[in-house]
Amino acid sequence: MATLPNPLPKLASDPSGRSLGLQLPPGRLLDTTIDGPWHEPLLWRADVPAGPGGWAALGAPAGRAGLLPVLVDLGSGQGGPEDWELAPDQTSYPGDHDAEDVLAELWEAYDAGGADGEGGAEWPGLADAPKLVADPDTRAAEVADTLTEGLPWLRRPHLALVPARRSADIPAALGWSGPVDHEEDVARLCAVLRSWEDRFGIRVVALGHDHLAVSVAAPPAGPAEAEALTAEHYAFCPYTVLPDDGATLESYARGLIGERLWHFWWD
Repeated sequence: MATLPNPLPKLASDPSGRSLGLQLPPGRLLDTTIDGPWHEPLLWRADVPAGPGGWAALGAPAGRAGLLPVLVDLGSGQGGPEDWELAPDQTSYPGDHDAEDVLAELWEAYDAGGADGEGGAEWPGLADAPKLVADPDTRAAEVADTLTEGLPWLRRPHLALVPARRSADIPAALGWSGPVDHEEDVARLCAVLRSWEDRFGIRVVALGHDHLAVSVAAPPAGPAEAEALTAEHYAFCPYTVLPDDGATLESYARGLIGERLWHFWWD
């Protein structure tokens, strides 16, 4: 995957990050992949759990240094990032994929069982972009603060920094394998995240072993917008949209109206 120069190796001799304009707490560089150590660090993560205000304090200076923040979970049964079977060598570049093509292919593959209750529904196309109701980076910091309290799917969030061109590319930059049973090349899903960045002001705010959370600065404002977006979410992650037999696309869509956080998980 095409990448920018990686600033993380500088932290090996400068753990505080002062040479990069940072003031980092104690942390560690991680280079563990499914195939052994990577040729350079994939991420830095703090040793202490994330707290309120940490994202906002670190985000802007990290961005100027070529690094982007994300919360990583160290509290699941699958361990932290060093245990996630990262595979950067098997990941393509998000810019090589078209978001609508990816979603249409996944919709066709996973709608065979009848997401619409009848089966065989045609791909409806991309949803229109709502109006921004918040600055995307400010919204990301707000959502990250709420996530530091911990959730069943994010038990021990720690701040991490990843060298990536844009927030949507973070999973691909790591070679994250959370959705591997749904889509083997996470860069294809990152192409969708790029489109959501452009249309909905999302930022990738948290990753677990097989969980992904994004903040949303332009959520759907009404039922029609939410229903159009639900098709994209279903293609992106059907396990989240229809987790059991009682769930429907309509009930999921209602929950998207005004929602600041989208959370996805893959079985």
